[in-house]
Amino acid sequence: MIWLYILKFFMESSMTKKNTSVPKFRIELIADDVVIPQRVFPTDSGLDVTVYKFDSIYRNNEKLEEVNGKPVSEFDEIVLKPLDRVLVNSGFKCALAPGFDIQIRSRSSAFKYGLVVVNSPGTVDEQYRGVVGVALVNVSGVDYVIKKGDRVAQLVVCPVVYPEVEVVDRLDDTDRGERGWGSSGKDQPLK
Repeated sequence: MIWLYILKFFMESSMTKKNTSVPKFRIELIADDVVIPQRVFPTDSGLDVTVYKFDSIYRNNEKLEEVNGKPVSEFDEIVLKPLDRVLVNSGFKCALAPGFDIQIRSRSSAFKYGLVVVNSPGTVDEQYRGVVGVALVNVSGVDYVIKKGDRVAQLVVCPVVYPEVEVVDRLDDTDRGERGWGSSGKDQPLK
């Protein structure tokens, strides 16, 4: 029921041209050449995050902090082989207002190229003050080149609900019950 109130609040607040109740998203750049997260279009929900530098690569479940004797952080580009993972340093820290978090999401081009956020959506909690990192994985069947400055993810500032956890003896019954993944069937008509 609380979700209906939250949805109503955000729908009503988004109907106005400028919503003054939304707090600012404050960032601290760790260097002068960091690209500030930005929207491509004014009404995009996500701000594009670019590569400032690379922190580490995981290949075959082994962490690589250097390749051929050179630290990963010094590379201007890297080649991610299929299923390689990389931790990208965004070059900025941030501060959020109480009641908000950041979700780091894959870009829509992930469908085309197979570069996705590992723990999508990644979460940045309101009190975290370290550099925002983006964990990416190449799920395509081919090598993928990532360069410094490439847009690799999108950042969405979201409201957070803090429900009180209540332990009960038994949950209420529903039509679906405990039927999980695939329980509605793939050939069932939508209503």
